[in-house]
Amino acid sequence: MKRSPSKDCAVNAEDGYVRMFLRARPVTMHMPDQKRDSYSLDHKGALPERKLKLQWVYGYRGRDCRSNLYLLPTGEIVYFNASVVVLYNVEEQQQRHYLGHNDDVKCLGIHPDMVTIATGQVAGTSKDGKLLPPHVRVWDSVSLNTLHVIGMGVFDRAVTCVAFSKSNGGAHLCAVDDANDHILSVWNWQKEKQLADVKCSNDSVLAAAFHPMDANLIVTCGKSHLNLWTMDGNTLTKRQGLFEKNEKPKYVLCVAFAENGDTITGDSSGNIFVWAKGGNRISQVVARAHEGGIFSLCVLKDGTLVSGGGKDRRMVLWDHNYNKQSEMEVPEAFGPVRAVTEGKQGELLVGTTKNTVLTGSFPETLNPIVQGHTDELWGLDIHPSMEQFVTCGQDKQVHLWDTNSHQPLWSKTIEDPGRCAGFHPSGAVLAVGTMTGRWLVLDADTRDLVFMHTDGNEIISNIKYSPDGNFLAVGSHDNFVYIYAVMENGKKYSRVGKCTGHSSFVTHLDWSVNSQYIVTNSGDYEILFWEASSGKHVTSMDLVRNVEWATSTCVLGFSVFGVWPDGADGTDINAVCRSHDSSLLASADDFGKVHLFSNPCSQPRAPSHTYGGHSSHVTNVAFLHDDSHLISTGGNDTSILQWVVT
Repeated sequence: MKRSPSKDCAVNAEDGYVRMFLRARPVTMHMPDQKRDSYSLDHKGALPERKLKLQWVYGYRGRDCRSNLYLLPTGEIVYFNASVVVLYNVEEQQQRHYLGHNDDVKCLGIHPDMVTIATGQVAGTSKDGKLLPPHVRVWDSVSLNTLHVIGMGVFDRAVTCVAFSKSNGGAHLCAVDDANDHILSVWNWQKEKQLADVKCSNDSVLAAAFHPMDANLIVTCGKSHLNLWTMDGNTLTKRQGLFEKNEKPKYVLCVAFAENGDTITGDSSGNIFVWAKGGNRISQVVARAHEGGIFSLCVLKDGTLVSGGGKDRRMVLWDHNYNKQSEMEVPEAFGPVRAVTEGKQGELLVGTTKNTVLTGSFPETLNPIVQGHTDELWGLDIHPSMEQFVTCGQDKQVHLWDTNSHQPLWSKTIEDPGRCAGFHPSGAVLAVGTMTGRWLVLDADTRDLVFMHTDGNEIISNIKYSPDGNFLAVGSHDNFVYIYAVMENGKKYSRVGKCTGHSSFVTHLDWSVNSQYIVTNSGDYEILFWEASSGKHVTSMDLVRNVEWATSTCVLGFSVFGVWPDGADGTDINAVCRSHDSSLLASADDFGKVHLFSNPCSQPRAPSHTYGGHSSHVTNVAFLHDDSHLISTGGNDTSILQWVVT
């Protein structure tokens, strides 16, 4: 056998296979006959001629972040999801993206000039396991150029709050990190120089803001506290907000400032407290303004106040004397209010904990303009003939998306967390596999449930129709693949086989072009072949060596093994997908990256174009039916990114 220079690949030309080692386990991959004589491990793979450009980010991070939604003078709204900051022009249906961050963005602040933006991120991990320090990036929202990088090596864990000063031309920037003491620091951001820092609180800090009329006064709030910090030289002195005869809330959730300089807070008991200008005493109380917490306060240009509730999902408008003027409710499907800001012509922009952005004005209804998943996301498939794709996540949501309007054509709540999805070749129905062993079939037009069945009680990791539409393969974490005959254009199913032979959970599967064979991968890096009609294990390699596969989503195999990096752990690559014209191969890795390779990818360590944007593991990739775009899904970041293939 001839070994490659990288020591973990070897080729056996006589028997026609390449052997790769993953975590010291041999993975044997058989090559087609036509490659046997000419194949060499030393041949260098070429970069693909085509590239990807990020076109659209689906979703918004509202589930655990605050004050992260603003309108810019350009008419764009700015918010973030995963490691991308999105500038979205709703009228023109266009997005621009700031891509300077390498991991989850957690906070966002706008300079008084309304052009300069500061965003803070969490600590990341690079591909080789090195820690990437949390930091703040200051950037220009017109050119998208990074102006300053602040606090490398200073912040701990994550930067959770960031704000510019308002009264001194925005010369200062304050930030709070996620260290045990939640350090509050103040910076001259143009000189990238720290001016002062102080231990803020042992408990969580939820907001920090400069007083609009006093550049030396910072207000922070969070678990059972409101603190006023006065900066003198390089020291920060604290005065605590006194609740006096008012019951101290568990959390002070948000802070805003009235036109006259009063501080306004909303808390977990549903109270609005007004604190006289720059002082630490309450001058006015709006008790039980909401049922449950108040997550956001926004003072409008005309000086009136809007409060947004969590539990009650209500938006309330208050006049200058804090009398209720009007109210409306966020529909239950979109969840509690997380961020409120003033949009165009008196419209409000509302971000919710279910990762939705809505727009509307009192007392009318609120309409969603950004929607997304709210929990770990793995399931993705492409419509066979239209510019649509389906996603399903552990939030029990199935969304059918239109790639042109970037909105869901429909959404459906199912009983179990979703894990995988597959369209019938006719496009008439789609199958969804769940985390519980249940799988269901939905009508792609009406979203009606047309069939439901349970196989085992483990995760259904993969569900795929045969190219001729006559069979459905259901791959499970119970080590089996269940095969069903499909009747009545996807409305009826009867089990015809069960593939038994894997010694670990099934991770990926592909059908042959003629719908006669299935190839599968498993958690212990096996590659097995099956006769589709019976589920019989095919042991003779000569039967399947030259089979043409309809798709290429198995991460182990002769045509894809070049995607594996040096010293890879077998879980580093979560998904691969071949373009329909067979020229490209995309992969999704555990380091937040999407890679684009030339296909086939049969040389060790093949070169690739690499793209960031996701922050946690990228769980799936798929090319649209016409190869014009690639869709990728993020796991914990719950985001969907749409890339143009250029």
